[in-house]
This record gives sequence, C-alpha cells and structure tokens, in this order.
Amino acid sequence: MARFVLAMLFFFPILCYIFKMKFKPKIFVPIFFLVALGGYFFYSEFASEKIQEIPYSEFFKNVEEKKISSAEISESEIIFTDSLGKKFKTKNPESPLLNEFLLKNDVDVKTQKNFSQIVSLVLDIIFYAIFFGAAIFAFRKFISPNSFKVVRRTGVEFSDIIGMDSLKRDTVQIMQIMKSPERFAMRGIRMPKGILLEGAPGNGKTLFARALAGEASVNFIPAKATDFESMFMAIGPAKVKMLFRKARRCAPCIVFIDEFDGIGTRRNYSGSAIETENTRIVTALLNELDGFETNSGVLVIAATNSVRALDEALIRPGRFDAIFSVPFPDETSREELVKKYSAKKNPSAECTVQKLAAMFNGFSCAKIESVLNKAALIAAQNSREEFSLDDVRSAISALARG
Repeated sequence: MARFVLAMLFFFPILCYIFKMKFKPKIFVPIFFLVALGGYFFYSEFASEKIQEIPYSEFFKNVEEKKISSAEISESEIIFTDSLGKKFKTKNPESPLLNEFLLKNDVDVKTQKNFSQIVSLVLDIIFYAIFFGAAIFAFRKFISPNSFKVVRRTGVEFSDIIGMDSLKRDTVQIMQIMKSPERFAMRGIRMPKGILLEGAPGNGKTLFARALAGEASVNFIPAKATDFESMFMAIGPAKVKMLFRKARRCAPCIVFIDEFDGIGTRRNYSGSAIETENTRIVTALLNELDGFETNSGVLVIAATNSVRALDEALIRPGRFDAIFSVPFPDETSREELVKKYSAKKNPSAECTVQKLAAMFNGFSCAKIESVLNKAALIAAQNSREEFSLDDVRSAISALARG
C-alpha cells in the first residue's frame, strides 16, 4: 500500500502534464487523498492476498506444538506462518503474556503499531515541529544576521540636501579620510570613530547621514534604537555585536543609529530588568567603539534629540569625536524648501516664497513639507485648485493641535 501511495504521489503531476491539466496544489491534495483512499479499498478487497482465518484455540495449540515459525501481531488480529510456509490469521486476544508465550516457543514475532501509538507518534512529531519551528522563528526574528541591511548606494548626495552648509563643510575631510585612509594614516591622522548629530526631530539628520555615505561612496547600514529592543534579555547586546561585526566586514562603511537616546541613555543601576538590559546595551556599545582599530574604515553616526540624555562614557572624545548641531533651517534654506515642496501644489499668487518662508520661521524641514501638503489638501476639500495663505494658516493650526 505504501508503494502505491508513493507511486500516486510521483505520477499524478506527470499525468496532469501529459493530459495538459493545470497543476494546482489546492486541487491536487484532495484528489490525491481520494485516489489514495480508493486505491486502499481496491487493494484491500481485490489485490491483497486472501488469508484463511482459524480459531485462536487452534493457533494456541499449533504454537505449543512448535508448528508456527513467525507471527505478525496487529491491533485486531495475528497473521502467522506455519512450518510449511502457509499464512493464516486469527483474532488478537490482547493478552499481555502473548509475546512471552510466542517467544518461548521459538516464534519470530513482529508487532505492528496500533492506532493509538501512531496518533501518539504523530502528535509528538507535531509538537517537536512546532517547538523547533518557534525556536527558529525566534532566532531569525530577534538575532538573525539579516536584521541590519547593508545599503550599497544610498542614492543621496549633498546636492540633494537644502541648507546645512556648515555641517557639509565640517564633514568634507571625514569623507576624504574614508576614501583614502592610508594617505592620512601616513600623517598620523585617524578617521573619527563616531559623530553625534543633535537636533530637533524632522531637521534631516537621517537624510544627512545617507548623503554623507552617498557622497563618500561607502556602504551604509541604518539602524534605530528599537532594533536593539527585545522581550528577551541579552538580545540587545548581541545585536550590537552583530551590527558592528557586519560593519567591519563591509568597511569602508557608515553605521547610522537613529533615536540614539533610546539606547544610549545614562546607565542606572537600579536593578530593574529594563535598566539592566539598557546598561548591557550601553556597555556593548562602549566595547565595540573601543575595539575599533585605527583607520578601520567604520564610522558611527548617531542621531539624538538631546546629547544631555546620553551616557557620559559614550560621548567622551575617542568614542564620539565630534558633536554637530543640526539647526532649524534659516531663512534662505526655508525659501529653498518652500520652492521644493510647493512645486506641484499650485500656491496662489499671494503665497510668495518670501511670505511662506517668514511664516515657517522655527519650523523643521519635515514640518514645512507637512504644512504645505495639508494646505493643498484643505484647498482640494473646498474644490479649489490653488491654496491660499488662509489655507496655510489653517494647516499650521491643525498640525499644532496634533
């Protein structure tokens, strides 16, 4: 029967191909089981060998007289072979002493698993499959080597960033060191291990890090604080080690950690599980930064909203060698941002670049884009093609309310 099922499993897709039937697993599975079930009944009724049944008392007597050479015990019956090679069957009395009785009389005994044993075996297999499957899933989810993706080309350069001219000038030499570290090493100059970008949310810290990698033509590995968080203890420090191990393999490389204050906060030895895990993550970061070799080709850029919240050991010179501020855009930058973000939004004649730039004083780059987009939506809701200054004011108020 097993050979028949395997044959059906092998030949059914071939028959589908021969008769030009479209092979669909959803259709194949029920048809396969129906064919297998029909084949089983056919085999049982017509193809299987017909075996004569005798009373158990006669079987017992033959065993005592050493006339039985082998017996196969199943849940409901015993199929045995006599000394002449003929097969017979009888009912199974389910006696606990049956095996011992047969073995004492030199009968070769084989026992078939009954249904309950098969079910128990199947359930055990399912349990272990689920258990190991969950373990593999957890491994891939929490500590998989693919947790941090390497971006070979960011597609962003300094020319794509509006403003930040001072920051661009300050990082030009760092790019040069990344491109040719040997030339600077001859002069005793090493590449900084880390750079901190401090600024309000939405001012382009992530975009600048991507632009720096694009300008220097080096690999870029983005990460954020939540990537190191886990429901399991010690997973965060393991991910830190994994991130920097990958960065060393991909050097020259920029590792960018966003929301750095989420993992680099001051260590608190209160003893709570959360604080203990945070302490371990910070310690792992310190060890990795101290483990950098001179001119290893790995630069860490961390973005934070407040340097004051970070652990003092992290931001000392020799780890993060430079702290740069990413300010709100100045008036010239705001004008350029307004031109960029309102290009396809049809501002009215009263919405001049200068007026909008003045209204957006103290706004981040992201907020300027959001306000202009909201103003265009308000105009569209009122069936107008162009948005007005009133629409802009309404958008500012709406975003302020949250």
